[in-house]
Parts: sequence; structure tokens; C-alpha cells
Amino acid sequence: MPALAALRDLMEGVIPSTVATCAPDGTPNVSYVSQLHYVDEAHVALSFQFFSKTRANILANPRATVLALHPETGAQYRFDLEYLRTETRGPLFERMKAKLAGIASHEGMSGVFRLQGSDVYRVLGIERVPGGELALPPRPSLLPAVREVIERLVRCTDLAALLDELLSALDTSLRIHHAMVLLTEGDGDRLYTVASRGYEHSGVGSEIGFGDGVIGVAAQARTPVRITHATVEYSYGRAVREHAQAHGMTDALTPQIPFPGLAESGSQLAVPISAASQLIGVLYVESPDEQRFRYDDEDALVAIAASLALAIRLLQQGVEHDDDTQASASPSPSPAGTAVTIRHYAGHDSVFVDDDYLIKGVAGAILWKLLREHADGRRSEFTNRELRLDPAIRLPELSENLEARLILLQRRLAERCASIRIDKTGRGRFRLAVTRPLRLVEIAAAVTPAQPRA
Repeated sequence: MPALAALRDLMEGVIPSTVATCAPDGTPNVSYVSQLHYVDEAHVALSFQFFSKTRANILANPRATVLALHPETGAQYRFDLEYLRTETRGPLFERMKAKLAGIASHEGMSGVFRLQGSDVYRVLGIERVPGGELALPPRPSLLPAVREVIERLVRCTDLAALLDELLSALDTSLRIHHAMVLLTEGDGDRLYTVASRGYEHSGVGSEIGFGDGVIGVAAQARTPVRITHATVEYSYGRAVREHAQAHGMTDALTPQIPFPGLAESGSQLAVPISAASQLIGVLYVESPDEQRFRYDDEDALVAIAASLALAIRLLQQGVEHDDDTQASASPSPSPAGTAVTIRHYAGHDSVFVDDDYLIKGVAGAILWKLLREHADGRRSEFTNRELRLDPAIRLPELSENLEARLILLQRRLAERCASIRIDKTGRGRFRLAVTRPLRLVEIAAAVTPAQPRA
């Protein structure tokens, strides 16, 4: 019997499979199924979309035969299956639901194809159906590229370099030109973009909620989610719009940084970044080409994400144990030029530079602390340790991502405010550089300007 993993290309949903079942009285039934999904070396899953004759037969007589066609070679395989259970939530269901959304959009059936459940089957046998097939050149192994990416990651000594090296390595070694890394917002239910590559705008600081779009589903279900066809249902715009509607933010009172994603994404793959059962973030890649990412690409990104998670955890632990020596208290030179107005809205720590929205949340609270201390005594030298100990910043209980928030703040300032800069000066240390006078305005109300320019 052929190894099931070797036949995963049959299970991409490019060509519907034929499923044959039998009623208790012996009456046969043949129909099509949208997805034959690889689960593991002993199991597959079929998409349950309608309560049809096939469904009724399976519940009464749990045996089925599926005929699957390879989309490139034309080779056919017959699967002998035994029905075990139906899953209506969890990682398997979410992966199949996302893939079905892509298939439905590709076929113009978005309003018809809706996954009700994932029917899991044990594979009893696989038989090659006699017939001709096209010979394809062997696909090159991705292992050398994965090795190269990981070797580049382990040489990094700080988080900013790690993130940049990852995206560069994906570009050059795996030819993945559009990618981003999002990290979790403490122990909450949101992620924020901390690094991206291949887009006109970086989108650093943009957010998405758990369960929203491909990225949010991967975070919520803690599973890779791969879509091989363009789908509106899992697009950024729709995810952000629906989240805003659900939380009463349709009047744009809450500032948002636009996502950097492709306007028309043909293929998408989101992989959780996890270590010690804790979700750190999500690695997301996309392409304008449909069917760009296959099972082998998913395997490669899962391996890279695992290495990335361990590297992030080790670097964070190293910064947490930085030198206890106090930061230098020597004052910085007085800036000159036209004053810049910095507005801080205490409700959600939103910060505006003149009329431009900059940042909010923990990163906003950090910046406001730095600017106030600079204004009070022209202080410029700071440490990560003092930020962790400052209750005004309101760091989440799980504060491992402080270094990531500093990177986010540093990059947003570089993009949006040339007169304020954060420079790393050592392990767990940084300097605030201000080149123009600042006018700090504290606003207690939670409501911010209606149409911020982000």
C-alpha cells in the first residue's frame, strides 16, 4: 500500500474526489466531495457540507470508497475508508474550513460551500488504479533551504536582528517574498505586526484579533492554516472590518494601522510560533500566485517557526537577566527647532505626533514614560528592567514581549517621527534621542480623533 504522506498532493482540493457509499439495504450511492484531507499516516478526513444520501449512508454503514485524481499527473488512487467521527471545532476543522473557503471562492461557490464538520476516517487500504499518467520532474527537497534558514537564525544575538534575518532568509532561501511576523499582545486575544517584508508599507503595529482571518484562526486554533486559492472570507480587510463592527468601532474612534498584506493574495499560509505550550505569535506568508504553498512548504514553515520560537524565548530570557547597573543619569543636549506636539490619550495609551497617529497600548505607555522623563530632566538613558518595574506602563502578566514592543516602537518612530529616535546601546539598554523641542499634552478621555492618519 502506498504511503499516505506520499499522496498528499491528491488532497489539495484542486479536483473533487468521488465517494461511494452503501445504504443498509445494499443500495449504492456515488457523489462528489470537495475535500479529501490528509490528517496523518493512518487517517484522512472528508468535508461534511450537506446532509445528503452519502451522509445518511455513512452514519448507518461506516464504510466508504474514495477515488482521488492527482491534479498534475492524472494518476488515480482508490481509498478504502472506515468512518470514525465528526469534528465540528478544533485545529482539523479550522484547517479544512479555511481551505474550503478558498476552494469555494475559486469555484464561484462562496455562498454554497459551508463546512459543517470534518468527517475523520481510518485508511484501511490504498490501491493504484491502472491507467496512464504524466511523468513530472522530481520536486527539489526543501530541507537544504530549511537548514540554511535555521543556521542564519541561530547566529542572531538580539530580537530585532532575529526577525529581520528570518524574513531575509525566507526571501533568499525559500523564495517567499511576502511575509510578516506577528506577536501576541500579552495574554490577551490579539496579535500585532512587529516585522514584515515585501510590502509597500511595513504595517508595523497593525493588529488582528484571534479568530479573524487566516492569521487569527491559526493563533486561536494553534494550528497551521493554508489556503491555496484567493478567498474574500479570510482577507485582512474583511477580518478587520468584522472585528470593528463586532466591537462597535465602525465610527473609527479607535486608531488602526493598516495591514501590509497583498491587495490580491492567491495563496496564504499562517503558522503558529509556540514554545512550551505558549503561543508567542504567528509567522504569515503569502503570494499573488494560487497554489504557491503546498504541504512541503507547510512542513518547512512549521519547522522554521519552531526554531524561531525557541530563539525568541532564549533571547527574551537573556534580556530579562540583564545587568542591574542603573542607567546613566547625565542630561541630553537641549533640542532646537520648531516644537513637536505629542498627545497622549490615557484611555488606551494612544499617542499622536501632531495630528498623526503613532502607536497605542503598551508601546504607547512606554513612549509616554520616556518622553515625560526626558521633559522633566532631559534624561536619555533607560533600561528594560526599569520598564518592567514601572506599574504605570501596565505590562501584561506575561511580559516576555517587552523587547518586541520596544522594537515596534523604534520602527514606528523611524517611519512616522524623525525627531524622536530609540537606539539600542547594550544588553537591555537603550537611548532616547530627541532632536526637536516637545510639547506634551495629556488627555484623560478615551476618545481619540475620528480619522487619524496612520
